[in-house]
Amino acid sequence: MIPPAGAPLVLRGREVGRESDGVVRPVVMAIVNRTSDSFYAPARFADDGPALEAAHVAWDDGAAILDVGGVRAGTGPEVGVAEEIDRVVPFVERLRAEVPDLLVSVDTWRSEVARAAVDAGADLINDTWAGHDPALVEVAGAAGVGVVCSHTGGAQPRTDPWRVEYPATAGTLDGEDPRDGVTQDVLRRLRSAAERAVASGVPPSSVLVDPTHDFGKNTWHSLHLLRRTEALAELGYPVLMALSRKDFVGETLGLPPADRLPGTLAATALAAWHGARVFRAHDVAATRQALEMVAAVRDEAPPRAALRGMA
Repeated sequence: MIPPAGAPLVLRGREVGRESDGVVRPVVMAIVNRTSDSFYAPARFADDGPALEAAHVAWDDGAAILDVGGVRAGTGPEVGVAEEIDRVVPFVERLRAEVPDLLVSVDTWRSEVARAAVDAGADLINDTWAGHDPALVEVAGAAGVGVVCSHTGGAQPRTDPWRVEYPATAGTLDGEDPRDGVTQDVLRRLRSAAERAVASGVPPSSVLVDPTHDFGKNTWHSLHLLRRTEALAELGYPVLMALSRKDFVGETLGLPPADRLPGTLAATALAAWHGARVFRAHDVAATRQALEMVAAVRDEAPPRAALRGMA
């Protein structure tokens, strides 16, 4: 039931990432947060007009998917179910009408929001809080839409990690590293979540797995998971990497969110080289270029223009 390595991601019957030459390549998932308090200010679009404009720009810049969120991931003012639906669902309906070829993901951990978003035309539910609401995956399965299985180490929604530990057990990974406790936990939980998604009716080719950097993890954990991207890809499902301007990038380089693009692109290139397939990004054009460069170095795509020394 698990799609073979390299199989395309399929959302509502549409292949994602297969180019005209038949090769499957990584894709970009753009971000529009329908909030006023998300950690990266340029991704905040509380009003419909700017949010729709951002969606059009993302599509023009090469995004295949747009991820729409109605609640800040971190701590902040309480947002109830009804308010989250009001922020997200009418926007999804307008997005479907205005940019029909752009696939729509909704970032929520609540099954009620997922159900309303799917009814409005969402193609994917990005469950960033790792099945906190067990009914969410059942909503995705009943509708036949995609779902992102994430890892938070058991953290509750909208909480920050505090002295999280992942003790390693022997004999689990080839080339075992004493820091692999987090890798082992991520692999175990993502495998279980993906199997439950398929058992709930989600098509296997519509299941993504996300190690979910920063969530329930410190910076050391997130860096090690980046090193272990290949092990994540070996689960057999497309790997989603949400790396963009995250705290582990900022803490590694000592930079605020506004200055984290170079570090994000370095992490993106490494993850793409080792098999990640979908990249959730604030900076679509830059991410797209980084992925194209990786594809060219891997001999998976030719240069757009190879003229130097040819005249």
